[in-house]
Order: sequence, then C-alpha cells, then structure tokens
Amino acid sequence: MTFMPYLHFDGTCAQAMRFYADLFGGTNLQLMTYAEAPPGQMPPSDRIMHAQFTAAGGTLMASDYPPGMAAQPQTSVSVMTAPASVDEGQRLFAALAEGGSVVMPWGPTFWSPGFGMAQDRFGTHWIIGVEQPAA
Repeated sequence: MTFMPYLHFDGTCAQAMRFYADLFGGTNLQLMTYAEAPPGQMPPSDRIMHAQFTAAGGTLMASDYPPGMAAQPQTSVSVMTAPASVDEGQRLFAALAEGGSVVMPWGPTFWSPGFGMAQDRFGTHWIIGVEQPAA
C-alpha cells in the first residue's frame, strides 16, 4: 500500500501544481478542469477538478474545491519530503518559504543535518528533512 498526498486549493491549484512540478522535477503533470467533466456531471468552471504529477518515485495529487464550496486548504496537514543532501534540502526549503512563512527555520537538528518547516504561498505546509547519514 502507498499513501499519496492529495492537496486542496481554493482556485490556485493549477498555479501551485506547476510550481511544485517545476521545483521537484516532476514529470507528467496533468491538469483537468471541472469544465472537462462530462456534461451535467460537475459545475462548469476553469478550476482544477484533478491534478497530479510524479517525482522521485512518488505522486502528488491535488484539486481546487468546487465552485461555491467553502474552502479550508491544507489547514492541518504537512507534506514531508526527504531530499538526498543538505544543499538540495536548503534549495527546496528556500523556494517553498518564498512568499509564504517559515514555521521552523532551516538548519541542523539532532535528528537531521538539514531540517525546516514552511507554509508556502499557496497555503501548503511543508516539512523538509534530510535523512541522517548511516553511522
């Protein structure tokens, strides 16, 4: 069994997923709007009904809330990723924190040589933690 994060946005899904796919080296970015659903199935809208891409062996999925639905994007969930190096982790952290907010500043901890937490400009919470080298 595999777990895949599924993020929800309030009209910024396409912009966010393009940013994430570019940042993480994602491939096969797919964006489907509510207007592309079969007639009468969903309210016609240019909001994203489903989006996904693959990167580093994983899949990130997302959508916008349907038009008119109350939205609370990513209020209590974080997406965790473990880059292979401190430099790569710092690059990811800086890009995600830009225009957002730092929850825990980037730096070494007793459990990781590079760790930080940020909420990006789209409202998604991220945890970036480089794995401790094997002893």
